[in-house]
Amino acid sequence: MRSRNGKPDICLFVIVMILVIFGLAVLYSSSAYNGQVRFDDPAYYFKKQLFATLLGLFAMAGIASMDYHALARFAVPGYLLSLALSGAVLLFGDAYNGSRRWLSIGPLSFQPAEYAKPAVILLLAAAVCKMSKVKNGLKMAAVMGMVLPIVGLVGTNNLSTAVIILGIAVVMIFISNPRYLPFLWIILSGTGFLAIFLSLEQYRLERLAIWRNPELYEKGYQTMQGLYAIGSGGLFGVGLGNSMQKLGFVPEAQNDMIFSIICEEMGLVGALLLILLFILLLWRFMIIATQAPDLFGSLIAAGILGHIAIQVILNIAVVTNTIPNTGITLPFISYGGTSVLFLLAEMGLALSVSRWRR
Repeated sequence: MRSRNGKPDICLFVIVMILVIFGLAVLYSSSAYNGQVRFDDPAYYFKKQLFATLLGLFAMAGIASMDYHALARFAVPGYLLSLALSGAVLLFGDAYNGSRRWLSIGPLSFQPAEYAKPAVILLLAAAVCKMSKVKNGLKMAAVMGMVLPIVGLVGTNNLSTAVIILGIAVVMIFISNPRYLPFLWIILSGTGFLAIFLSLEQYRLERLAIWRNPELYEKGYQTMQGLYAIGSGGLFGVGLGNSMQKLGFVPEAQNDMIFSIICEEMGLVGALLLILLFILLLWRFMIIATQAPDLFGSLIAAGILGHIAIQVILNIAVVTNTIPNTGITLPFISYGGTSVLFLLAEMGLALSVSRWRR
């Protein structure tokens, strides 16, 4: 049953816009030094992020105005496209900082792994609806098996994104399944798989050693400088634009470690306010999921909730050295045109679902 006015969730829209504007401001502050040194333009990263953000806002508006039920027919083709793009990265992808994650089309480049996240959300939502509710182990295994190909392709050169995609699948299946015991086997199997996967490459084991004692390793430099930035921020920070650690001490400060610059410039209070914004965002997803008129809409909102929650938690955990360092961006804040584009497209999906209420 459609709501009386059919309007999208205004509260969600406002929170997203605050995060986008805040992200652009913090990105300019954290990237100005690198932009000046590398490209003789302090606004270099800001302008690229602004362009991707504008594209994302257009995508968000377009998707929000659609009937989300019509997207179910594109779930399988969209997922197959993500498999093709992820496979193309392994064959023709561009490498940056030793990681092959980008595809180039003319002057533009993008990360197919970011597109895989909304593609998996749509696929699983449509698949679970076709199976009614996932009630037994075989159906659960079948649904989980659908995402393993993309997890394997992405995980070849981007383990952190593969973990996020797998986490999204677990969240969505958990919500659709009334039983808890099968998830014990999923957790045990996932832990075993992760242990084997980590042991296959020496550099992954090295990351564990660096995580335990970052001060003893040259590669622990970024982690240590990030922690220095967090500690020097104090309660209220040194002021926006006044960070010292972004001046070459924290490598690529505008990327995965941007939360440490936020802590330095805005202090504990600023960091907590940002975390509060993310909590409010997740709360709106939960409201949308519970008010959706059907299982398909609920699972879309729940999948987006799982994606944002997992990525925020992992990014902050990496920056604070709670878990080993790996490349995970902070949603809406870290530099990354592909990331912000598809994040805003996901927000459009959530807004589309919010136009329909029970």
